[in-house]
Amino acid sequence: MTAQEFSEISSTIPTSPGIYKYYDGENKLIYVGKAKHLRKRVSSYFNKNLVSYKTVELVNRIRKIEFTIVNSEQDAFLLENSLIKEYQPLFNINLKDDKSYPYIVVKNEQFPRVFFTRKKIADGSQYFGPYTSLGKVRDLLEVIKQNVPLRNCKLNLTPNNIKKNKFKVCLEYHLGNCKGPCEALQTSEDYEEGILQLKHILKGNISPVMQYFREKIKEHVLKLEYEKAAWYQSKIDHLQKYQSKSEVVNTKTGTIDVFSIIEEGATAYVNYLAVANGSIIQTKTITLEKKLEETAAEVLTFAIAQLRETFGAEAREIIVPFEIDYPEKDITVTIPKGGDRKKLLDLSVKNVNYFTEELQAKKILKLEDKTSEEKMRVLDQLQTDLHLKELPLHIECFDNSNFHGSYPVAAMVCFKNGEPSKKDYRHYNIKTVTGINDFASMSEVVYRRYFRLMAEEKPLPNLVIIDGGKGQLSAALESIEKLGLTGSLTLVGLAKNKEELFFAGDTSSLELPWDSESLKLIRRIRDEVHRFGITFHRNQRSKGTFKNELESFKGIGKQTADILLKEFRSVAKVREASEMDIAKVIGTKKAAMLYQLLKTDAPDIKKGP
Repeated sequence: MTAQEFSEISSTIPTSPGIYKYYDGENKLIYVGKAKHLRKRVSSYFNKNLVSYKTVELVNRIRKIEFTIVNSEQDAFLLENSLIKEYQPLFNINLKDDKSYPYIVVKNEQFPRVFFTRKKIADGSQYFGPYTSLGKVRDLLEVIKQNVPLRNCKLNLTPNNIKKNKFKVCLEYHLGNCKGPCEALQTSEDYEEGILQLKHILKGNISPVMQYFREKIKEHVLKLEYEKAAWYQSKIDHLQKYQSKSEVVNTKTGTIDVFSIIEEGATAYVNYLAVANGSIIQTKTITLEKKLEETAAEVLTFAIAQLRETFGAEAREIIVPFEIDYPEKDITVTIPKGGDRKKLLDLSVKNVNYFTEELQAKKILKLEDKTSEEKMRVLDQLQTDLHLKELPLHIECFDNSNFHGSYPVAAMVCFKNGEPSKKDYRHYNIKTVTGINDFASMSEVVYRRYFRLMAEEKPLPNLVIIDGGKGQLSAALESIEKLGLTGSLTLVGLAKNKEELFFAGDTSSLELPWDSESLKLIRRIRDEVHRFGITFHRNQRSKGTFKNELESFKGIGKQTADILLKEFRSVAKVREASEMDIAKVIGTKKAAMLYQLLKTDAPDIKKGP
């Protein structure tokens, strides 16, 4: 749909909150979105200069637009998530999770049985879960068996059948695992009391169960029934041992949901921790594929809604690493700065980091499920698509990384025969560049890499990918020319937004088909250098290796430097700020001193094309 075609229908679009649906020429739903103001949101797709080629592709495919008006932003949010889950439109965030999870079911019957299942049936039974680990389910069932005597037979224990003495107790009764309701040795009321304790355990609420057992101990002690009292004491000991195995923060923490996110290119990973009474009762990390220009906040909001629905979350407070617009009613969104909630958020971050590292390791082991012949075919296709002189059996890729415009580092990954060669990976602390200058940093690391290879008389790569586009490509070429390697290897720049490829001297870019095997390989190499660089950067920061550039100025301590970086987001932005703007953050006296120091110490930043 063109902007002209859209202008003819724009006035008919509602101004209410709601959801909008885009259909292609085959009347297939390709995108669902929500909006507080439908007309403004939909118009933005046609009235702005789109940067992402995926968004351009979406708009080009739109042939029909439908709207659903709702009463509130929350209703729009819930409806959007429901439609995405049902139809999985091509251009919406894709949740890569098709697993069937186990549940623990309390059957809707006389003297309910309790067991695990992967199927939910609408028969009035109560389901707990789903659980992400079958091992967790078995542990819970074992805890239940040790503490709550329940039947595990399939007998039809109707009052009439029990009255007719149709059944006899089995071995489970004699082992103490069942109280014999089949022979009317246990009342329905007593059995239901056990079911109530079971539900507390499944919800991670151990305290009421132990309190119930303590009361039973008192009753039996008063009656001088010491063996029965000892039986209940053994149950308390068992529950305390089970509880000690859980990750306990503080029992006063209550019931909360904790979420963290990591982004790597077009892929995002979100970790979820469900906490009840200070214990982690559920944990899950999911993978999401971004299709357009979704922000981290948008991806996280979408993931939270999906995870809370999937796992039946009841928490009314959610913990997140940054501000999000989460419209669900009666939900408190917390960004913790310290205390137990911050510990839980840090634990969630640790889990999502571990997940991404394990995922990369598995990808390497599986080699993306391709045989050697298939990998050679991909490399052959890449040679054809990029018009290379040789088959690119040896590919290297460079990327710069910084934190809020500070602490620059760089990374290089190496692929040989279409798969990662991790022993050849390298990371670099920038040595010769003052401040943040991506072009100069790229020039430095490329020079260092190939000067070293030449000195050690090691083979050069067939193809070098520079992540960052024309500016970084030009900087890398300068180093190649200084080393006298012009023509010895092929350099190509990869633009970050549109996945365009640039060759030295070309006025136009090369855009490979977005689903081509060549571009998939390039994406994989780019994502790997991002992962490797970000991991190195994160480790350096955690070790305290980096020092905020602002700290180098006399009179500016770490606390002041951190406050400035948090407010302005980068050292470069601090340099651009006025003295008055700086004074609002750190006070008039320090601002005047720092402003003068910045003016006399301004770096010579080379501008890119």
